[in-house]
Amino acid sequence: MVDTKDKILDTAERLFGENGFGATSLRQIIAAAGVNLAAVHYHFGSKEELLDAVVVRKLAPINAERITLLEKAVARAAGRPVALEQFLEAFLWPAVRSAGQDPAFCKLMGRLHGEGLMPRVVVKNFQEIAARFLGGLRNALPHLPEDEVIWRIHFMTGAMAHTLKGPPDYPGVIVGAPVEPETLLRWLVSFLSAAFQAPATPLVVDEEVKV
Repeated sequence: MVDTKDKILDTAERLFGENGFGATSLRQIIAAAGVNLAAVHYHFGSKEELLDAVVVRKLAPINAERITLLEKAVARAAGRPVALEQFLEAFLWPAVRSAGQDPAFCKLMGRLHGEGLMPRVVVKNFQEIAARFLGGLRNALPHLPEDEVIWRIHFMTGAMAHTLKGPPDYPGVIVGAPVEPETLLRWLVSFLSAAFQAPATPLVVDEEVKV
């Protein structure tokens, strides 16, 4: 039997994903969950804290698996630098696998991105991941200046978020068939590793190329 707390979390995740955080009220959540407002305040305190709990419930296991995969990659490297592809696989695989199993949560994350709430999610849920992965990526990309590394990581998160939404589906333009998570991971890692390892890009200043 689903307890009250899980019932609230399940309902909030669904409604936030369908309607957006801003357009979903606590009253809509309690009505759909069949609980009273006091239960929400007792377990979570506010709508913002409820959103945090919804996100943490799903992201915490994903991030824990990322750390485990990274630690295994470091152990296999036996003191040698961890390959860029290994960093990408450790970061991407838990999310790619989860997307196939839990499309509703991917929909929610897409909504949060569209509403400009991802910085809040990142600050609250990615401190350890950032410390572990960003340092490793910088070490794997010594040919890139710091600013370009940061922007390429930004490009990576955008590509990942777009990919996790599902296959290309633009009728009359481009449509892609669903693929197995393992295949999707290989394609995504191949694409991103090539992008990360591309030469540093010359800066254009006053219409002159500055290397």
